[in-house]
Amino acid sequence: MPTSARASLSDARLYLCTDARRRQGDLPEFLDAVLAAGVDIVQLRDKGMEAGEELEHLAVLADACRRHGRLLAVNDRADVAHAAASDVLHLGQGDLPVPAARAILGGGVLIGRSTHAEDEVDAAAAEPGVDYFCTGPCWPTPTKPGRYAPGLGLVRYAASLRQDRPWFAIGGIDAGNVDEVLDAGARRIVVVRAITEADDPAAAAADLARRVRERVAADIPADDAPAFGAAGQAPAGAAAHGPAAVPAR
Repeated sequence: MPTSARASLSDARLYLCTDARRRQGDLPEFLDAVLAAGVDIVQLRDKGMEAGEELEHLAVLADACRRHGRLLAVNDRADVAHAAASDVLHLGQGDLPVPAARAILGGGVLIGRSTHAEDEVDAAAAEPGVDYFCTGPCWPTPTKPGRYAPGLGLVRYAASLRQDRPWFAIGGIDAGNVDEVLDAGARRIVVVRAITEADDPAAAAADLARRVRERVAADIPADDAPAFGAAGQAPAGAAAHGPAAVPAR
């Protein structure tokens, strides 16, 4: 695993899932705006797309991520992740088993897992070959119609584990409820519509990134906290530190 990819994952706080924005026709511009504003990982999630078309759109994402120094994630398919040379493959509970994905991708790609129950969180926190996991949905969401939402109780459970693997809260998170998610113990979030459907996606991304990173900074003991610059921003790398009492974050 390249050190830079793992360090970027450790520092990541805002993970965006987006479609290919075929309706808007602005994918390159959209990506430049949100990546510059604070998105750390971007995943293409556009169900029903053929692999060839998906790879065309992923090439646009890859170019933007490379220029901004961010991580590119592929959803579900290890073969597409391999072809796209992505940094990350995200696997749901019903997707390819992690050992099979590793056999295709080798050790150079980060692998994430979705979790929707306490036993799945326990497994993802310990399973060899998994680099991070997501827990949720926090609230019902139209991007996963019909899926049971375990809510913030599962976020609290994940936060209680005191383990070192990065994890993200996901599902229905937006500017109006992100503080509830942070209060439950999450220090990384995945969003979709909060940015993709915003009137100003860059401003929405900047606001969410700032609020998460400010909470992370508040968790650092005063003696260890880095000095803030004139703009109120922590130096690069400061957000890689999780809360002192909960290193899992």
